[in-house]
Amino acid sequence: MKTNENFGKTVELSPQDLALLGEGDLGYIREIEVQEAQKLLGSQTSVSPDSKLFCLYNADGTPVSISGSKEAALGSAFEHELMAMSVH
Repeated sequence: MKTNENFGKTVELSPQDLALLGEGDLGYIREIEVQEAQKLLGSQTSVSPDSKLFCLYNADGTPVSISGSKEAALGSAFEHELMAMSVH
C-alpha cells in the first residue's frame, strides 16, 4: 500500500486484480471496427464495412455482445445485469 500525502492511502493493483475489479457487476462499452467484430464472431459473419458497432465487455475484458448502436449495447448491459461504463 502506498500513501499519497494529498489524498490519503492508495492501493497498487496488479493487472490481474484490476481485471477482477467489478467482475459480474461492471462492464464497459467500446466502439469496435468491423474487422474486430469478425474476429469475435467468425469470418462467416456478414457485416457491412461501414457499420458502426459497439461491443459490451465484462469488467475482465470478455466480450458479452455486439450491437449496432450504443443504446442497444446499453440495453444488452441491462439484460446481463451489468452497470455499463463507456470507454473512449
